[in-house]
Amino acid sequence: MFEIVFLGTSASAPSLYRGLSAQVVIVKNHRYLIDCGEGTQRQLLKSGIGFKRLNRILITHGHLDHILGLGGLMSTFMRWESIDELEIWGGRWALDRIQDLIYGVVLRGAEPPMPLHLIDVKPGVLMENADYSVAAFAVEHRGRDCYGYVFQEKARRPFLVEKAEALGVPAGPERARLVRGEAITLADGRVVHPDDVLGEDMPGARLVFTGDVATFNGLEKVAAGAHALVTEATYLDEDREMARTFGHVTAGEAARFARDAGVQTLLLTHLSRRYRERDVLREAQQYFPNTVVVRDFDHYVVSKGQPVRKVVPGEGNDEEPEQA
Repeated sequence: MFEIVFLGTSASAPSLYRGLSAQVVIVKNHRYLIDCGEGTQRQLLKSGIGFKRLNRILITHGHLDHILGLGGLMSTFMRWESIDELEIWGGRWALDRIQDLIYGVVLRGAEPPMPLHLIDVKPGVLMENADYSVAAFAVEHRGRDCYGYVFQEKARRPFLVEKAEALGVPAGPERARLVRGEAITLADGRVVHPDDVLGEDMPGARLVFTGDVATFNGLEKVAAGAHALVTEATYLDEDREMARTFGHVTAGEAARFARDAGVQTLLLTHLSRRYRERDVLREAQQYFPNTVVVRDFDHYVVSKGQPVRKVVPGEGNDEEPEQA
């Protein structure tokens, strides 16, 4: 199961109700901040997440609306908060800009308040444990070394209680051993193997986050069957040519891609101040009904075998366009 909390859902510049790009993915006791636009640290506090255990930051690309908040966050870590260490993952171009920001502007010769690791991302699995993995995939946007991220829960074989009871397997440690893949011997001498009581593999939850993209070409396999796809909707179809000029996609394109990729739920973010939220939603839902336009502080749960569900509604309203 993954949780995602949206901290900033605006494109390029903040609006009255939407901050700049940032979201936190929560997996059990781990927290991953994806992008860190200006004002993110205040959004972390306002959301109730705070700074504890926030030691992994995944950057999609090096544009300022996705990284400027790192300066304030580091300043806060230097004076008020403490974490054991901090990892910032991103493409080379993004890391070069982040290094200038942190070491040239914030630290200016001082030592970081904790071990600080700037880690160059390449496509493939970045980290993995027994429960889930985090992988990166390359995307096209303006500039070099742009990435999206996939959170993939490991497949599990369900324990078939009815079969276990029919075989006389008692509740308790014996069943736990079978789930771990170990055979057990019952009191009457019969041997029960895991295959006797475990079903077929059930794929785990899959959360795909594209970041900003100029096209979905080549991303079909990455997004195929995802429980939740989080992507941008900076423009509407009527402004498709402008989207191409600035390396973005439209809400309609995102919805058509989600439909064709067999995605279960589409979560749209990175909204331009040009449009009203309801117009973005209307365009997307005509192609893919299970679309949501997310707001700051929306909190969703993504789990296998269940629809994506909202835990906490975000703030905001259907703003009037602020610019032409």
